[in-house]
Amino acid sequence: MEYGDTANPRELLDIVQQYVNTEKQLVTNDMELAAGIHILGRKLEEAELSLKAAEQQLLRSRQRYNNTVAEVKDYAIVMLDIEGNILNWNKGAEVIKGYTASEILGRNIRLFYTKKDREEYLPEKLISIAFKEGRAKHRGWNVRKDGTTFWGTVTITAIRNDDGDISGFIKITHDLTEKKLAEENKRLYIEQLELRNIELEQFTYIASHDLQEPLRSITSLVEILTEEYTGQLDENAGKYLRFITQSSNRMSQLIIALLDHSRIGRERVPEKVDCNELIEAVKADLRKAIEESNARVTVKDLPVLNAYPVELKLLFQNLLSNAIKFKKADQSPRIHIAACKIDSGWLFSCCDNGIGMEDRYKEKIFEIFQRLHSKQLYEGTGIGLAHCKKIVTLHNGKIWVESAPGKGSQFYFTISA
Repeated sequence: MEYGDTANPRELLDIVQQYVNTEKQLVTNDMELAAGIHILGRKLEEAELSLKAAEQQLLRSRQRYNNTVAEVKDYAIVMLDIEGNILNWNKGAEVIKGYTASEILGRNIRLFYTKKDREEYLPEKLISIAFKEGRAKHRGWNVRKDGTTFWGTVTITAIRNDDGDISGFIKITHDLTEKKLAEENKRLYIEQLELRNIELEQFTYIASHDLQEPLRSITSLVEILTEEYTGQLDENAGKYLRFITQSSNRMSQLIIALLDHSRIGRERVPEKVDCNELIEAVKADLRKAIEESNARVTVKDLPVLNAYPVELKLLFQNLLSNAIKFKKADQSPRIHIAACKIDSGWLFSCCDNGIGMEDRYKEKIFEIFQRLHSKQLYEGTGIGLAHCKKIVTLHNGKIWVESAPGKGSQFYFTISA
C-alpha cells in the first residue's frame, strides 16, 4: 500500500509518529499531517545523503585497495571464480608469470602447474581444500608463460558473499626461486666443503705419517755415522751431521704439530667443563716452565660451560706457554686469566706482561706456521696460535689480541653458550 493511497489517516499518523520521535515532537490529531510529513521527508533526505556518502567512501576504499593490489610487483595476486578461472590480474602476476591481463583473464589456474602436477590434479585438489577448509597452501615449482619454471609458495583463500556462501577465491603466489637457489647452492657448498675437509684431513694424516718414516731413517743414519766414525770426521763433517740431526728433529716436530692440528675437533663430544679445574690441570702440565721462569698465574671468575674439554685444555695450554715463552728478559711472567658473561656466551681474557708485538702482526700470528721471531731466539713450531684459532672456531667463537711492543699482550676469545 502506498502512503498516498491510504484511506485511514490514523495509519499515516502512526508512521509519521514513528520517524519523528527522535525530534522530541509529538504528532497528534491537532498537528497538521503536512508538518509531520515534512519532518519525515527531511529525515529521509538526510539518510539518503549519508548513504550516498558512505557508498562513495566505500567505492574510494575499494578503488584504493584495487590500485594497491594491482601495483604490487613482488606477489602475484589474482581473483578466481568457484571453478578456479582467473577474474583479475595484477602487475606482480604479470612480472612473475609472464602473461598480460588480456592473455590470461578467463583461463584456468591449471596453466601455472607442471605436467606432473596437472596429471595428479593438484590445482583441483588445492581448490577443493580451500573450499572445505577456507585456505590451501602449497610450495613447489610453477610454470611461466615461456615454459620456464620458478619455485614459489601459493596460498588460496576462499571468499564468501553476504550470505556466507563461497563465491570465489583469492590466490597469492610468491616467487622464491632466488631463495631456493641460494639455499641449494649453500647446501652444495657445505657438502663440498665438508668433503674437502675430510679429504684434506686424510691427506694430512697420511702424508704426515709417510713423511715421518724417511725422517726416522735420516736420524738413524746420522746416529750410526756419528757413532761409527767418531774421531775420523773433521770438524766440518761433524757440524754438518749435527745440522742434519737438528733439521730432522725440527721437521719431525712440525709434522707432529700438523697432525695435532688436523685432529682438532675430529672427536667432538661436548661436556660440562669447569674452566677453573682445567686451568689447574694446565698449570700442573706446565709446572717445570712456570717454576723455571718464576711465573705467576692468577685466575678469576671462570665458568662451568659446555665445551670440548681436550681442545679447550690445549687452547689454555698454548696461551699460557706463549705468555711464559715470550717474557721480558728482566721480568718474571705475570699472567691473569678471567671471563665474563656476554649475550652470545662467554668472553675470556689472557693477559701477560711480556714483550708484546706490533699491530701489523696481530692477524699473522694466528696463521699456521707463522713466526715473528727466529727459532734461535724462541723455540717452537709456529702453530700454537693456529691451534687456538681452530679451537675457538670449533666453539663458534672468535679470537683476537691487543698488544704493543714492550707492553705485554691481551688475548681475548669468545665461547658460545
